[in-house]
Amino acid sequence: MGRLVREYRANPTIYGLARSLIQKVPQKSWRGEVDQMFYFVRDDIRYVKDPVGAEAVQLPTITLSIKSGDCDDKVTLLSSLLESAGHPTRFCAVKVDGKDRYSHVFLQTKIGKSWWVSLETTEPWPSGKQSPRISGKMLVFYPR
Repeated sequence: MGRLVREYRANPTIYGLARSLIQKVPQKSWRGEVDQMFYFVRDDIRYVKDPVGAEAVQLPTITLSIKSGDCDDKVTLLSSLLESAGHPTRFCAVKVDGKDRYSHVFLQTKIGKSWWVSLETTEPWPSGKQSPRISGKMLVFYPR
């Protein structure tokens, strides 16, 4: 996922879409930019599970093209969009519902000097909300 973000944050399609999405957001409204890209991925990219028995991560441009993907696909697209507009991101892998394995990922982005905002792309929640079903320690990965 991190490799894909590093590669695709400068991709002309991703870079152009990010600029298009934030075009009407007031300049230097960092939270406004983040929210505009977040709500686009949350609402316009359909959540679809991986094929049975397979774990796949799509290229961000494929997720954008077919307008669907699972949590890691949506997070990779959102991270690429945010990073292309100068917003640092990190992936948070979590255990849910008391299970032993990491089965979900959401994104966080840094706004300001030290404020990390959670971005859950698979639920109809506002930016800043994390799942109450998280039961295991988060593993944090930076795309850098």
